[in-house]
Amino acid sequence: MSVIISGATVLTDSGEQRLDVRIDSAVIAEMSATIKPSSDDVVLNAQGCHVLPGFVDLHTHLREPGKEDSETIETGSRAGAKGGYTALVAMPNTSPAQDSIPIIEFVRAQGRRAGLVEVVPSGCITVGRAGVALAPLAELARNGVKIFTDDGSGVQDPAIMRRAMEYSRELGITLAQHCEVSALTAGAVMNECSCSSEMGVPGWPALAEELMVHRDIELAKLTGARIHFLHLSTAGSVHLVREAKKAGLPITAEVTPHHLSLTEELLKSFDSTFKVNPPLRSVADIEALKEGLLDGTIDAVATDHAPHVKRDKELPLDQAPPGMLGLETALGVVLSVVPMSAVQLATVMSTNPARIAGLSDRHGMLAAVGRPANLCVVDLDAQWSVDPKQLASKSTNTPFVGRTLRGKVRHTIFEGVVVVNEGVAQR
Repeated sequence: MSVIISGATVLTDSGEQRLDVRIDSAVIAEMSATIKPSSDDVVLNAQGCHVLPGFVDLHTHLREPGKEDSETIETGSRAGAKGGYTALVAMPNTSPAQDSIPIIEFVRAQGRRAGLVEVVPSGCITVGRAGVALAPLAELARNGVKIFTDDGSGVQDPAIMRRAMEYSRELGITLAQHCEVSALTAGAVMNECSCSSEMGVPGWPALAEELMVHRDIELAKLTGARIHFLHLSTAGSVHLVREAKKAGLPITAEVTPHHLSLTEELLKSFDSTFKVNPPLRSVADIEALKEGLLDGTIDAVATDHAPHVKRDKELPLDQAPPGMLGLETALGVVLSVVPMSAVQLATVMSTNPARIAGLSDRHGMLAAVGRPANLCVVDLDAQWSVDPKQLASKSTNTPFVGRTLRGKVRHTIFEGVVVVNEGVAQR
């Protein structure tokens, strides 16, 4: 039995082509103008759609182990598949943290058990993400971990970060930094701006992010280590990364859909749905982020998918945890606010993320005979509205409820298996 994708515009090495695609044994077996299916083939109607490489998320909080009331690896995987993702990099701020082989193997096993996407555990830079002692980087790297981060707090001590970079260079791994000088953000609930002053709440200055971006660029210059900057949010950060890339440093960066689309003004409602880390910024910051994404300064869109149970997000603004859902709405949000071609979209949501995560041997590839069948079929012009009752995630903390978005995932194929058909998860 084969899977036939019929009537699509396919992204190939030669550009966009109108082709049918046949998938057998987890690989693309044939691409031609017309493929006649047999009686037992699965045929996916892709009229008016594009076949893209499956999306790769560099920044997903799956919560398991430890916070399964918010999300599990299975529910998060299902949300990812519905969003067109075939690989998710699982952040290590779980309980216990992903700083040992048993926890790494547990996360991988749960991902395989769900069978909806490839779940790729990241490792901690420091033990327990406490910022005091380095995690066993070499041991975890030998076990296949390729990206390490203390996301949620960031490595505050520059001496520890320098040592981590020196090890990472020799190990051939990537360090992903959450850029926040915590001494400048204590108690902060939103961007430091006129709104925070009017509201009488502590603000988070852009400088808190930019100082750490600058520090780690200088450390990368010193050590030669590969650094990936997580969820950049300010115009100053974009400028720093742009200049570092001009200097030839091995720097990459990501931006989230919500930092491309939502402004600090939304916090005036005191609605903690809009509370994220780093915070929503100004219109000027958003425009700089868009420009950076379009000119290649920012390499990837990453969701920072951060589910929370309803009772926690309903706490007062200063007590509620930061974070919002992102996997199921990422495509629609990005296409709604950034003018991107299908090729640009595939680059920032699939090809570049796969390269950064070390997954390019099986994800992020344009369609060609013999390549792995990790694909998504998307209608780039479809208009749809976010319904919390239709979300696959275990939580519902998204600010996009009721908002009309552009761009909808119709089908997702993971390792040759149709895991989402007409927007419905098959497992």
